[in-house]
Amino acid sequence: MSNIQSLARNPFGRLVLVDATGQTHDNVTPVRAHPLSAPEEGISLVGTDGHEIAWIDRLGDLPEAQRTLLRDELDHREVTPTVLKLLAVSTFSTPSQWTVETDRGTTEFILKSEEDIRRIGEGRLLIASSHGLHFLVPDRFSLDRHSRKLLERFL
Repeated sequence: MSNIQSLARNPFGRLVLVDATGQTHDNVTPVRAHPLSAPEEGISLVGTDGHEIAWIDRLGDLPEAQRTLLRDELDHREVTPTVLKLLAVSTFSTPSQWTVETDRGTTEFILKSEEDIRRIGEGRLLIASSHGLHFLVPDRFSLDRHSRKLLERFL
């Protein structure tokens, strides 16, 4: 279990950690050890010097207020839109322009090559755009038929 006595935001919106010994650490940053395969497990709280201050085995073990605070902070730090639907693909060779619907709205990106689609688990995919932004497909098998058909041409 972690050695967190309290976790809160300061007036500037930065995280402040008080550890089990009562020492205060300003401007701590949460970092996921396994952001894609186990996003709720293995969270490190890192100080401004880059050294780990506290380790959290599972977010679910924390009190609700601390859990919510860390999830909010992680969501603001990590931008990985989730693909809900593939709307169009310009061509079935690469590079190609993709139009997708994500949890953050509809967007377009360029897929440079098939190698930019990584399998990261049972049906999970991570797609890298030409600008370096990553898009997550949590379960390619649960996509609608049209999306699956477009995607299969690249896998």
